[in-house]
Amino acid sequence: MTELLKVVGLTREYPGVRANDDVSFSIGTGEVHALLGENGAGKSTLVKMIYGLEKPDAGVMELRGGSYAPQNPQAARAAGVAMVFQHFSLFEALNVAENVALGMENPPKMRELAKSIREVSENYGLPLDPDRIVGDLSAGERQRVEIIRCLLQDPKLLIMDEPTSVLTPQEVEILFKTLRKLQAEGTSILYISHKLEEIRALCDEATILRLGKVVGTCDPKATTAREMAEMMVGQTLHVPTREGGSTGAVLLEVNGLTFAPATPFGTRLKDVSLTLRAGEILGIGGVAGNGQDELLSVLSGEARTEKHSVTFMGENIGHTGPNARRRIGILAAPEERLGHAAAPNMSLTENAALTATIRKKLTKNNFLNWKKTEAFAEEVIEAFDVRTPGPGSAARSLSGGNLQKFVIGREVLQDPKVLVVNQPTWGVDASAAAAIRQALLDLAAKGAGVLVISQDLDELMEISDHFAALNEGTLTAPRVAKGLTVDEIGLMMGGAHDMEVAQ
Repeated sequence: MTELLKVVGLTREYPGVRANDDVSFSIGTGEVHALLGENGAGKSTLVKMIYGLEKPDAGVMELRGGSYAPQNPQAARAAGVAMVFQHFSLFEALNVAENVALGMENPPKMRELAKSIREVSENYGLPLDPDRIVGDLSAGERQRVEIIRCLLQDPKLLIMDEPTSVLTPQEVEILFKTLRKLQAEGTSILYISHKLEEIRALCDEATILRLGKVVGTCDPKATTAREMAEMMVGQTLHVPTREGGSTGAVLLEVNGLTFAPATPFGTRLKDVSLTLRAGEILGIGGVAGNGQDELLSVLSGEARTEKHSVTFMGENIGHTGPNARRRIGILAAPEERLGHAAAPNMSLTENAALTATIRKKLTKNNFLNWKKTEAFAEEVIEAFDVRTPGPGSAARSLSGGNLQKFVIGREVLQDPKVLVVNQPTWGVDASAAAAIRQALLDLAAKGAGVLVISQDLDELMEISDHFAALNEGTLTAPRVAKGLTVDEIGLMMGGAHDMEVAQ
């Protein structure tokens, strides 16, 4: 196999942290190469340097045998390097073709571009209608837009960052067929994912980073997921366990809730009912865009509803806002961590104050007690192993997984009576995911009610007492999670609402 990309001694430092330290590896032509590492290991910084978003402080790169030092993403794309980011960069009000055009230096006429989109998308098994409005697309279809935008550039190296985090199992299989077709045509793929079984199924070789350094390589097909996870963290992987496990009185109840979303691209909730008891973990699964965000906004108080549609310990709270709910012990952690759960440009101390002021009593005479707030932020950082120079760091400076640990820790350490969390381990490495799941299990063991909304079915089956599924804004009747088969879960996610309720 001929060498496509060679990275030698790449180093990148930021104030207080060396993100990459003398990193060297290579990717062959037509190779699918995994880049593994726990959150904060330096994966994102490394691929940003390859894609021209960051410049290395030391080290060199070679592409197809020649010197490669892209000054910006345009230069990287011109050299044949394309990237599909973890967070989509699409305009919901524009159609597919318009979004694709915005990512091109010299887009052709719209009619020609639409024809190219149809041809390329069909050829690679990712059919797309160029005239559809992006806001009407599912998460999986939006990812197709990003991928097709890259494929129209005929890349030699395609970088993919957490590409399956918002996909159903069926969509993952379609994506893998596309990637294998690209590989057969000679395209190299640099693949970042925390889903290690996917790495084993798809990748030819893996480079493992830890604290910014390369600590090893392996053949994923000949290495177990647990072995790879332990190489990433440098220690034995913790398996979440549950103490106790009996449920108590009803804490939170939703009765026949119908709710219209605030935006034209949201999902209407239809006659949703659920019950959450003390000590219970209720898992809610579903494909992205089926009402998860709307359900969290209703339960957190961000969206007000009819007075009698939501009750807490028998009291009507549908009309109350987030602060009133925090005061009585209902806390929430939304899916979008940067911008919704945390303010990007504010420090971790300031972000701690955003939701914890009431329950942690962080004010005195209506003024913020900065010392006490900083101490709480430090408590979260220590308890949840958040990798950051300190509580003064801006939220945007953290890796996605470390910010997720901070957001979850901030809510868990407020001792909630009810915690509603959407995608608790999205983009989080195996070790951190296990720690977050353990924190949720421990919270339930202490008597809290925990409602977990997730697209990770393995996660839901691991920690949930009961499981329900959202489909087009309708919630199935909950079933006992233990013993549920993949087929039964698939039927529930597909909208089978007449299945027998298991007690």
